[in-house]
Amino acid sequence: MVEDFIREHSGDYKRKALWLALPRRMQYGTFKQIIEYLWDSGKVLIDCEGFVVWTHNPEYVRKMLAEPHLRLA
Repeated sequence: MVEDFIREHSGDYKRKALWLALPRRMQYGTFKQIIEYLWDSGKVLIDCEGFVVWTHNPEYVRKMLAEPHLRLA
């Protein structure tokens, strides 16, 4: 639920406003843990003004991995 909401509203909300705008209520502590997990996994970033931005792009990663001159070290 949180991932989908952030993906649809990327860059529109700061963290607390995002929590308040979620379609279903949840504890703020749970929400913070979800945001921390998404941050650690590279799916979201929080910009210098505090807005939560969705950054995960699996199609782009697949495209880059298919390039013969690019490889994982």
